[in-house]
Amino acid sequence: MSESEDDLVVIEGVSHSGTRLRPSDWAERLCANLACFGQDHRLRYDLAVQPCILNGEKCLMVARGLAESNPAAFEFLMAFARSNDLKIRHDRRHGDRALQIVTRT
Repeated sequence: MSESEDDLVVIEGVSHSGTRLRPSDWAERLCANLACFGQDHRLRYDLAVQPCILNGEKCLMVARGLAESNPAAFEFLMAFARSNDLKIRHDRRHGDRALQIVTRT
């Protein structure tokens, strides 16, 4: 996987005008669209799309590699962010500074 595929797009749950997106579980709802059920019958989020909290704000981490592996899903998420005027930033930190995706077992 190339470095650009490891890069993340972070969609913040705050608009450019400073209002918070509602409902408060918006990130989980978006992740559920790409989730599937595992062998244990539990819903598993796709590793390319994960909810998180950064600096106290609900965010959605989207792997840029999703643009190649599932272009329709990537465009849907970007269109959602644009239509809600949400802040979008790129995160290219690697190594110890990288955002960590924590999976529950």
